Amino acid sequence: MATRNYKKEYESYQGKPEQIKNRAARNSARAEMVKKGVVKKGDGKDVDHKHPIVKGGGNGASNLRAVPASQNRSFARTKNGGMK
Repeated sequence: MATRNYKKEYESYQGKPEQIKNRAARNSARAEMVKKGVVKKGDGKDVDHKHPIVKGGGNGASNLRAVPASQNRSFARTKNGGMK
């Protein structure tokens, strides 16, 4: 098994301005939910976007919900790894 090249991965994808912007939006959404008392550090919950950011969803309060991490990270994928 080959080792994962994190530096290359960051340079080719995660470090792109669009991805940095998306990550900042996700972090902002989590911070808002923490502020409201819906989630807290170490509670095992993720802040889920009902309508995903990549499909045009936003960070408005009406589009956010707290769900268990196992539920949020287990959605169906296509053969190419995209969301169904």
